[in-house]
Amino acid sequence: MVVMNPSGDVAVQQRNLIIASTALMLLVILPVIALTFIFAWRYRASNPDSTYDPNFHHSTQLEVIIWTVPLLIIIALGAMAWIGTHTLDPFRPLSRLAPNKPVPADVKPLTVQVVALDWKWLFIYPEFGIASLNEMAAPANVPVTFKITSSSVWNTFYVPALAGMIYAMPGMETNLHAVMNHEGEFSGQSAHYSGSGFSRMTFGFLSLSQHGFDEWVAKVRSTGTPLDREAYLKLEKPSEAEPVRYFGSVDSGLYDAVLGLCVRPGQMCVSEMHHIDRTGGAADESAANRARLDYDNRRLESGDEPSGATFPASGRPPQGSVQPQGMMPRDQDLSRGGVNTPKTEPDQGQGNALPGANREPAPAQLNNRPTDSHEH
Repeated sequence: MVVMNPSGDVAVQQRNLIIASTALMLLVILPVIALTFIFAWRYRASNPDSTYDPNFHHSTQLEVIIWTVPLLIIIALGAMAWIGTHTLDPFRPLSRLAPNKPVPADVKPLTVQVVALDWKWLFIYPEFGIASLNEMAAPANVPVTFKITSSSVWNTFYVPALAGMIYAMPGMETNLHAVMNHEGEFSGQSAHYSGSGFSRMTFGFLSLSQHGFDEWVAKVRSTGTPLDREAYLKLEKPSEAEPVRYFGSVDSGLYDAVLGLCVRPGQMCVSEMHHIDRTGGAADESAANRARLDYDNRRLESGDEPSGATFPASGRPPQGSVQPQGMMPRDQDLSRGGVNTPKTEPDQGQGNALPGANREPAPAQLNNRPTDSHEH
Protein backbone atom coordinates (compact mmCIF):
# COMPACT_ATOMS: atom_id res chain seq x y z
CA MET A 1 0.00 0.00 0.00
CA VAL A 2 2.90 2.37 0.65
CA VAL A 3 4.25 1.72 -2.85
CA MET A 4 0.89 2.67 -4.34
CA ASN A 5 0.48 5.71 -2.07
CA PRO A 6 4.01 7.18 -1.72
CA SER A 7 5.08 10.55 -0.35
CA GLY A 8 8.07 11.30 -2.59
CA ASP A 9 7.92 12.55 -6.17
CA VAL A 10 10.27 9.87 -7.53
CA ALA A 11 8.18 7.12 -5.94
CA VAL A 12 5.02 8.78 -7.30
CA GLN A 13 6.39 8.66 -10.84
CA GLN A 14 7.37 5.04 -10.35
CA ARG A 15 3.87 4.30 -9.05
CA ASN A 16 2.39 5.95 -12.13
CA LEU A 17 4.53 3.72 -14.34
CA ILE A 18 3.18 0.65 -12.55
CA ILE A 19 -0.41 1.79 -13.00
CA ALA A 20 0.02 2.79 -16.65
CA SER A 21 1.84 -0.45 -17.53
CA THR A 22 -0.80 -2.55 -15.79
CA ALA A 23 -3.63 -0.67 -17.55
CA LEU A 24 -2.01 -1.14 -20.96
CA MET A 25 -1.58 -4.87 -20.42
CA LEU A 26 -5.17 -5.19 -19.19
CA LEU A 27 -6.28 -3.91 -22.61
CA VAL A 28 -5.37 -7.37 -23.88
CA ILE A 29 -5.88 -9.48 -20.76
CA LEU A 30 -9.47 -8.43 -20.00
CA PRO A 31 -10.84 -8.94 -23.55
CA VAL A 32 -9.11 -12.32 -23.78
CA ILE A 33 -10.65 -13.46 -20.48
CA ALA A 34 -14.08 -12.16 -21.53
CA LEU A 35 -13.90 -13.70 -25.01
CA THR A 36 -12.89 -17.05 -23.52
CA PHE A 37 -16.21 -17.27 -21.69
CA ILE A 38 -18.17 -15.80 -24.62
CA PHE A 39 -16.73 -18.29 -27.12
CA ALA A 40 -17.24 -21.20 -24.73
CA TRP A 41 -20.90 -20.23 -24.28
CA ARG A 42 -21.66 -19.36 -27.90
CA TYR A 43 -20.04 -22.39 -29.46
CA ARG A 44 -21.17 -24.95 -26.93
CA ALA A 45 -22.39 -28.24 -28.34
CA SER A 46 -26.00 -27.64 -27.28
CA ASN A 47 -26.32 -24.32 -29.16
CA PRO A 48 -27.97 -25.00 -32.56
CA ASP A 49 -27.65 -21.35 -33.66
CA SER A 50 -23.83 -21.26 -33.64
CA THR A 51 -22.05 -21.61 -36.97
CA TYR A 52 -20.21 -24.89 -37.42
CA ASP A 53 -17.33 -24.52 -39.91
CA PRO A 54 -14.75 -27.31 -39.56
CA ASN A 55 -12.85 -26.04 -42.63
CA PHE A 56 -12.11 -22.58 -41.19
CA HIS A 57 -8.38 -21.86 -41.28
CA HIS A 58 -7.77 -18.12 -41.79
CA SER A 59 -9.28 -14.68 -41.24
CA THR A 60 -7.39 -11.56 -42.28
CA GLN A 61 -9.54 -9.38 -40.05
CA LEU A 62 -8.79 -11.53 -36.99
CA GLU A 63 -5.08 -11.65 -37.80
CA VAL A 64 -4.93 -7.85 -38.05
CA ILE A 65 -6.63 -7.45 -34.68
CA ILE A 66 -4.63 -10.23 -32.98
CA TRP A 67 -1.26 -8.78 -34.06
CA THR A 68 -1.93 -5.02 -34.22
CA VAL A 69 -3.30 -4.49 -30.71
CA PRO A 70 -0.43 -6.29 -28.86
CA LEU A 71 2.10 -4.61 -31.15
CA LEU A 72 0.75 -1.16 -30.28
CA ILE A 73 0.79 -2.04 -26.58
CA ILE A 74 4.40 -3.26 -26.78
CA ILE A 75 5.41 -0.04 -28.57
CA ALA A 76 3.69 2.02 -25.86
CA LEU A 77 5.28 -0.01 -23.05
CA GLY A 78 8.70 0.27 -24.71
CA ALA A 79 8.36 4.04 -25.04
CA MET A 80 7.29 4.35 -21.40
CA ALA A 81 10.17 2.17 -20.25
CA TRP A 82 12.71 4.13 -22.34
CA ILE A 83 11.52 7.54 -21.12
CA GLY A 84 11.03 6.39 -17.53
CA THR A 85 14.43 4.70 -17.35
CA HIS A 86 16.21 7.91 -18.30
CA THR A 87 13.94 10.30 -16.42
CA LEU A 88 14.13 8.28 -13.19
CA ASP A 89 17.78 7.31 -13.46
CA PRO A 90 18.89 7.28 -9.78
CA PHE A 91 22.25 8.84 -10.75
CA ARG A 92 20.49 11.77 -12.45
CA PRO A 93 19.95 14.92 -10.33
CA LEU A 94 16.33 15.91 -9.84
CA SER A 95 14.79 18.40 -12.23
CA ARG A 96 11.59 18.83 -10.22
CA LEU A 97 10.30 18.59 -6.67
CA ALA A 98 6.74 17.75 -7.70
CA PRO A 99 4.56 18.05 -10.81
CA ASN A 100 4.85 21.58 -12.25
CA LYS A 101 7.33 22.45 -9.51
CA PRO A 102 10.93 22.58 -10.80
CA VAL A 103 13.88 22.56 -8.44
CA PRO A 104 14.76 26.19 -7.59
CA ALA A 105 18.17 27.26 -8.81
CA ASP A 106 19.26 28.37 -5.34
CA VAL A 107 18.35 25.09 -3.59
CA LYS A 108 21.34 22.96 -2.56
CA PRO A 109 20.67 19.22 -2.23
CA LEU A 110 21.29 17.56 1.11
CA THR A 111 24.06 14.96 0.84
CA VAL A 112 23.75 11.79 2.91
CA GLN A 113 26.41 9.07 2.86
CA VAL A 114 24.85 5.66 3.51
CA VAL A 115 26.79 2.61 4.71
CA ALA A 116 25.08 -0.78 4.92
CA LEU A 117 26.52 -2.69 7.88
CA ASP A 118 25.73 -6.14 9.31
CA TRP A 119 22.85 -5.67 10.15
CA LYS A 120 22.15 -1.95 10.50
CA TRP A 121 22.36 1.31 8.57
CA LEU A 122 24.84 4.13 9.14
CA PHE A 123 24.00 7.61 7.81
CA ILE A 124 26.75 10.24 7.61
CA TYR A 125 26.00 13.93 7.00
CA PRO A 126 29.29 15.36 5.68
CA GLU A 127 28.02 18.95 5.59
CA PHE A 128 27.17 18.86 9.31
CA GLY A 129 29.88 16.47 10.54
CA ILE A 130 27.36 14.17 12.23
CA ALA A 131 26.08 10.63 11.77
CA SER A 132 23.23 8.42 12.95
CA LEU A 133 22.54 4.72 13.20
CA ASN A 134 19.23 3.22 12.05
CA GLU A 135 17.61 6.64 11.72
CA MET A 136 17.95 9.40 9.17
CA ALA A 137 16.23 12.73 8.74
CA ALA A 138 15.76 15.12 5.85
CA PRO A 139 13.76 18.31 5.29
CA ALA A 140 10.64 17.93 3.15
CA ASN A 141 10.69 19.39 -0.38
CA VAL A 142 14.50 19.51 -0.41
CA PRO A 143 16.41 17.26 -2.86
CA VAL A 144 18.50 14.58 -1.18
CA THR A 145 21.61 13.08 -2.76
CA PHE A 146 22.37 9.63 -1.37
CA LYS A 147 25.85 8.14 -1.76
CA ILE A 148 25.49 4.46 -0.92
CA THR A 149 28.03 1.72 -0.19
CA SER A 150 28.39 -1.39 1.99
CA SER A 151 30.98 -2.65 4.45
CA SER A 152 30.85 -6.34 3.56
CA VAL A 153 28.05 -7.90 1.48
CA TRP A 154 25.44 -6.65 -0.96
CA ASN A 155 22.36 -4.99 0.46
CA THR A 156 19.57 -2.88 -0.98
CA PHE A 157 18.68 0.59 0.30
CA TYR A 158 14.90 0.93 0.10
CA VAL A 159 12.48 3.51 1.46
CA PRO A 160 9.20 2.56 -0.27
CA ALA A 161 7.62 5.99 0.26
CA LEU A 162 10.67 7.77 -1.20
CA ALA A 163 12.01 5.87 -4.24
CA GLY A 164 12.90 2.47 -5.60
CA MET A 165 15.54 0.02 -4.39
CA ILE A 166 19.22 0.85 -4.89
CA TYR A 167 22.04 -1.64 -4.34
CA ALA A 168 24.71 -1.08 -1.68
CA MET A 169 27.93 -2.88 -2.65
CA PRO A 170 31.33 -3.03 -0.94
CA GLY A 171 34.08 -1.12 -2.69
CA MET A 172 31.54 0.63 -4.94
CA GLU A 173 29.31 3.69 -4.66
CA THR A 174 25.80 3.94 -6.01
CA ASN A 175 23.74 7.12 -6.06
CA LEU A 176 20.13 8.03 -5.53
CA HIS A 177 18.53 11.43 -6.01
CA ALA A 178 15.12 11.78 -4.40
CA VAL A 179 12.83 14.11 -2.48
CA MET A 180 10.13 13.65 0.16
CA ASN A 181 7.15 15.92 -0.38
CA HIS A 182 5.30 15.30 2.88
CA GLU A 183 6.37 15.46 6.50
CA GLY A 184 6.06 12.34 8.58
CA GLU A 185 7.77 9.21 9.85
CA PHE A 186 8.51 6.53 7.27
CA SER A 187 10.32 3.20 7.30
CA GLY A 188 13.28 1.92 5.34
CA GLN A 189 14.79 -1.50 4.98
CA SER A 190 17.23 -3.75 3.24
CA ALA A 191 15.38 -5.50 0.44
CA HIS A 192 18.21 -7.90 -0.42
CA TYR A 193 18.89 -10.95 1.75
CA SER A 194 22.24 -10.46 3.47
CA GLY A 195 22.47 -13.00 6.26
CA SER A 196 20.83 -14.07 9.48
CA GLY A 197 20.07 -10.54 10.72
CA PHE A 198 18.46 -9.39 7.46
CA SER A 199 14.89 -9.28 8.77
CA ARG A 200 15.86 -6.75 11.47
CA MET A 201 17.87 -4.51 9.14
CA THR A 202 15.39 -1.63 9.19
CA PHE A 203 15.61 2.09 9.91
CA GLY A 204 13.40 5.13 10.38
CA PHE A 205 13.17 7.97 7.87
CA LEU A 206 12.07 11.31 9.33
CA SER A 207 10.72 13.86 6.86
CA LEU A 208 10.73 17.15 8.75
CA SER A 209 10.20 20.83 8.22
CA GLN A 210 13.37 22.87 7.82
CA HIS A 211 13.05 24.01 11.43
CA GLY A 212 12.46 20.44 12.60
CA PHE A 213 15.49 19.22 10.67
CA ASP A 214 17.68 21.92 12.20
CA GLU A 215 16.51 20.81 15.66
CA TRP A 216 17.29 17.18 14.79
CA VAL A 217 20.83 18.14 13.70
CA ALA A 218 21.33 20.10 16.93
CA LYS A 219 20.10 17.11 18.99
CA VAL A 220 22.53 14.76 17.23
CA ARG A 221 25.42 17.14 17.83
CA SER A 222 24.64 17.63 21.50
CA THR A 223 23.83 14.03 22.45
CA GLY A 224 25.97 12.03 20.03
CA THR A 225 29.34 10.41 20.66
CA PRO A 226 32.40 10.76 18.38
CA LEU A 227 32.60 8.41 15.41
CA ASP A 228 36.28 7.85 14.67
CA ARG A 229 37.82 4.90 12.87
CA GLU A 230 38.19 2.85 16.03
CA ALA A 231 34.53 3.41 16.92
CA TYR A 232 33.50 2.51 13.38
CA LEU A 233 35.41 -0.78 13.46
CA LYS A 234 33.53 -1.71 16.64
CA LEU A 235 30.24 -0.61 15.09
CA GLU A 236 30.93 -2.67 11.98
CA LYS A 237 30.84 -5.97 13.87
CA PRO A 238 27.67 -8.02 13.18
CA SER A 239 24.75 -7.23 15.47
CA GLU A 240 20.97 -7.31 15.27
CA ALA A 241 18.16 -4.93 16.21
CA GLU A 242 20.51 -2.11 17.16
CA PRO A 243 18.77 0.90 18.77
CA VAL A 244 18.98 4.35 17.23
CA ARG A 245 22.33 5.93 18.02
CA TYR A 246 23.75 9.38 17.30
CA PHE A 247 27.30 10.53 16.59
CA GLY A 248 28.02 14.20 17.23
CA SER A 249 31.25 14.22 15.23
CA VAL A 250 32.66 12.10 12.41
CA ASP A 251 36.30 11.60 11.44
CA SER A 252 37.18 13.41 8.24
CA GLY A 253 37.47 10.96 5.37
CA LEU A 254 35.74 8.10 7.19
CA TYR A 255 33.22 7.45 4.41
CA ASP A 256 35.96 7.50 1.75
CA ALA A 257 37.89 4.96 3.82
CA VAL A 258 34.78 2.76 4.10
CA LEU A 259 34.27 3.05 0.35
CA GLY A 260 37.93 2.23 -0.24
CA LEU A 261 37.84 -0.77 2.14
CA CYS A 262 40.70 0.69 4.15
CA VAL A 263 39.32 1.86 7.51
CA ARG A 264 41.55 -0.58 9.39
CA PRO A 265 45.13 0.72 9.81
CA GLY A 266 47.54 -0.67 7.25
CA GLN A 267 44.88 -1.54 4.66
CA MET A 268 45.40 -0.56 1.03
CA CYS A 269 42.56 1.53 -0.35
CA VAL A 270 40.82 0.57 -3.56
CA SER A 271 41.87 3.88 -5.12
CA GLU A 272 45.52 3.13 -4.33
CA MET A 273 45.21 -0.27 -5.98
CA HIS A 274 43.63 1.34 -9.04
CA HIS A 275 46.48 3.84 -9.21
CA ILE A 276 49.04 1.02 -9.11
CA ASP A 277 47.19 -0.78 -11.90
CA ARG A 278 47.01 2.35 -14.06
CA THR A 279 50.76 2.90 -13.71
CA GLY A 280 51.58 -0.61 -14.90
CA GLY A 281 51.55 -2.58 -11.64
CA ALA A 282 53.99 -2.93 -8.78
CA ALA A 283 55.97 -5.85 -10.28
CA ASP A 284 58.14 -7.49 -7.61
CA GLU A 285 56.84 -5.14 -4.94
CA SER A 286 53.30 -6.45 -5.39
CA ALA A 287 54.00 -9.39 -3.08
CA ALA A 288 54.41 -6.98 -0.16
CA ASN A 289 50.98 -5.50 -0.89
CA ARG A 290 49.10 -8.75 -0.45
CA ALA A 291 48.69 -8.42 3.31
CA ARG A 292 47.44 -4.85 2.85
CA LEU A 293 44.73 -6.10 0.47
CA ASP A 294 43.26 -8.77 2.76
CA TYR A 295 39.82 -7.59 3.75
CA ASP A 296 37.29 -10.39 4.09
CA ASN A 297 39.26 -12.09 6.87
CA ARG A 298 39.55 -8.97 9.02
CA ARG A 299 36.93 -10.12 11.51
CA LEU A 300 38.42 -13.57 11.88
CA GLU A 301 41.84 -12.10 12.64
CA SER A 302 40.37 -9.88 15.36
CA GLY A 303 38.59 -12.82 16.98
CA ASP A 304 35.14 -11.99 15.61
CA GLU A 305 33.04 -14.26 13.46
CA PRO A 306 32.82 -13.16 9.82
CA SER A 307 29.42 -12.87 8.14
CA GLY A 308 28.27 -16.22 6.80
CA ALA A 309 31.15 -18.01 8.52
CA THR A 310 31.04 -21.79 8.85
CA PHE A 311 33.22 -24.16 10.82
CA PRO A 312 36.17 -23.67 11.45
CA ALA A 313 35.84 -19.88 11.27
CA SER A 314 32.80 -19.88 13.55
CA GLY A 315 33.48 -22.93 15.73
CA ARG A 316 29.79 -23.80 15.50
CA PRO A 317 28.66 -27.27 14.38
CA PRO A 318 26.49 -27.47 11.27
CA GLN A 319 22.80 -26.95 12.09
CA GLY A 320 23.62 -26.73 15.81
CA SER A 321 21.78 -24.79 18.49
CA VAL A 322 24.54 -22.22 18.96
CA GLN A 323 23.60 -19.19 16.88
CA PRO A 324 25.92 -16.96 14.84
CA GLN A 325 27.75 -14.20 16.66
CA GLY A 326 25.84 -10.93 16.81
CA MET A 327 22.39 -12.49 16.53
CA MET A 328 19.60 -11.86 19.00
CA PRO A 329 18.73 -14.97 21.07
CA ARG A 330 15.81 -17.06 19.85
CA ASP A 331 13.29 -18.87 22.03
CA GLN A 332 12.35 -21.74 19.77
CA ASP A 333 15.22 -23.92 21.01
CA LEU A 334 14.38 -23.84 24.73
CA SER A 335 13.56 -27.54 24.55
CA ARG A 336 17.27 -28.12 24.00
CA GLY A 337 18.33 -26.22 27.10
CA GLY A 338 18.39 -22.72 25.64
CA VAL A 339 20.15 -21.08 22.72
CA ASN A 340 23.70 -19.84 22.34
CA THR A 341 24.87 -22.41 24.86
CA PRO A 342 27.90 -24.45 23.77
CA LYS A 343 27.21 -28.17 23.50
CA THR A 344 29.70 -30.93 24.24
CA GLU A 345 27.79 -33.41 22.10
CA PRO A 346 26.02 -32.93 18.76
CA ASP A 347 22.41 -31.97 19.54
CA GLN A 348 19.21 -32.88 17.78
CA GLY A 349 19.48 -29.70 15.69
CA GLN A 350 22.64 -31.05 14.11
CA GLY A 351 20.76 -33.66 12.17
CA ASN A 352 23.79 -34.84 10.24
CA ALA A 353 25.72 -36.36 13.16
CA LEU A 354 25.21 -39.05 15.79
CA PRO A 355 25.96 -38.64 19.51
CA GLY A 356 29.66 -38.92 20.06
CA ALA A 357 30.46 -38.12 16.43
CA ASN A 358 33.46 -35.99 15.52
CA ARG A 359 32.45 -32.31 15.51
CA GLU A 360 35.55 -31.19 13.62
CA PRO A 361 35.51 -30.18 9.94
CA ALA A 362 35.36 -33.02 7.46
CA PRO A 363 38.83 -34.16 6.36
CA ALA A 364 40.09 -33.08 2.96
CA GLN A 365 39.33 -35.86 0.50
CA LEU A 366 39.10 -34.30 -2.93
CA ASN A 367 41.49 -32.33 -5.11
CA ASN A 368 44.58 -33.71 -3.40
CA ARG A 369 47.78 -32.74 -5.11
CA PRO A 370 49.52 -35.63 -6.90
CA THR A 371 52.49 -37.09 -5.09
CA ASP A 372 54.54 -37.49 -8.27
CA SER A 373 55.28 -34.55 -10.49
CA HIS A 374 53.94 -34.83 -14.01
CA GLU A 375 53.49 -32.58 -17.01
CA HIS A 376 50.09 -31.50 -18.33
